Amino acid sequence: MNTPVDLWVDPICPWAWMTSRWLLEASVARDFEVRFHTMSLAVLNEGRDLPEEYVSLMERAWGPVRVMVAIDRQHGESALRAYYDAFGEYYHVGGHRDDLREASVAALEAAGLDAELIDAFDDTAWDETLTLSHHQGMDAVGMDVGTPVIHVGEVAFFGPVVTPAPKGEAAGRLFDGVLAVASTPGFYEIKRTRTVGPIFQ
Repeated sequence: MNTPVDLWVDPICPWAWMTSRWLLEASVARDFEVRFHTMSLAVLNEGRDLPEEYVSLMERAWGPVRVMVAIDRQHGESALRAYYDAFGEYYHVGGHRDDLREASVAALEAAGLDAELIDAFDDTAWDETLTLSHHQGMDAVGMDVGTPVIHVGEVAFFGPVVTPAPKGEAAGRLFDGVLAVASTPGFYEIKRTRTVGPIFQ
């Protein structure tokens, strides 16, 4: 498949991390390029009535995505992906979830990026760029879903939510099936209740 696959993620979302790991496996099995972009759960949930604990998380969630868009603007998508990969390894796989700034600093270092990019963490000047990136991904699927969002050409969809991330040919088969249903006119949803949390290893 020659069409690039565009993936919108918020780095704090464990399910987006799982999907990204599956999609990278599928890209090898089906020979396509994955391009990473930033969406924001904080932008998505602005003005919504949320549980107090989640409100606190959303207040803190601005930082890592500001860093992501700053990296993207200054160094390009490959650097953004390097930060995202490093952040996920530290935050999700490593289980260091207490301090998002600390996770961002660690990710910048692991990705070999300029440590001064952490200045974007608290810089609201990046919010306009962040919101633009967010809407480039989300507008095609609507605001009643979260992350991950995937675009394949003109086809856009939320998900899949999967754990553990399939590997090898299994990842390719899942990609074939997801794209088949998402490409069907009038198709909207398949869902079942999750019985396990994300399995990172």
